[in-house]
Amino acid sequence: MSEQTGIPLSTLSKVEHDQLTLSFDKLQQLTGRLGIPMSDIFVQPDRLSEPSVTARRSFGRLRDAVRINTKNYDYNYLCPEIRRKLMVPVITEIKTRTLEEFGSLIRHPGEEYIYILNGSVEVHTEFYDPVTLGPTESLYIDSNMGHAYLLGKGCDAASMLAVCASIEAGQIESLLLVADQKDLAANGV
Repeated sequence: MSEQTGIPLSTLSKVEHDQLTLSFDKLQQLTGRLGIPMSDIFVQPDRLSEPSVTARRSFGRLRDAVRINTKNYDYNYLCPEIRRKLMVPVITEIKTRTLEEFGSLIRHPGEEYIYILNGSVEVHTEFYDPVTLGPTESLYIDSNMGHAYLLGKGCDAASMLAVCASIEAGQIESLLLVADQKDLAANGV
């Protein structure tokens, strides 16, 4: 710590043993070199931020999923009874073959992981060349980056497991809104 902050070891030792307090200038030096906000030093740890066991559990069956049909996908939102979850599992059936048919790329908060269950899926993203995935192949992306999943060339049916995650509350509402807006726009509403 002494090497990283430029504050003598003896001074840090006295601070640690409540024999000395750092001046404002030394606190600025310490936080600046450690790359942390000064306010973090004064904030008491929040007991609520400690992990707690919620013992949540949900048995997911495709027949119990919330089904949303859009022009590009048929979404099957699994484990719908759990509210305010950080990850949203979705079985997605791909329906679109071309970007022209798909329309504008989708963006939503968070990250997502896709795992191809069957068929071939061509993944288009805003900043990367398209990639084609087959059964048992997967991809992890930043969902804020525009993306689209299309049927792979010569493929008539494909489905994938997508797990969307976000630290933002209301992730499922955000995803449903994206699905609804794309479908409404496709229908000229």
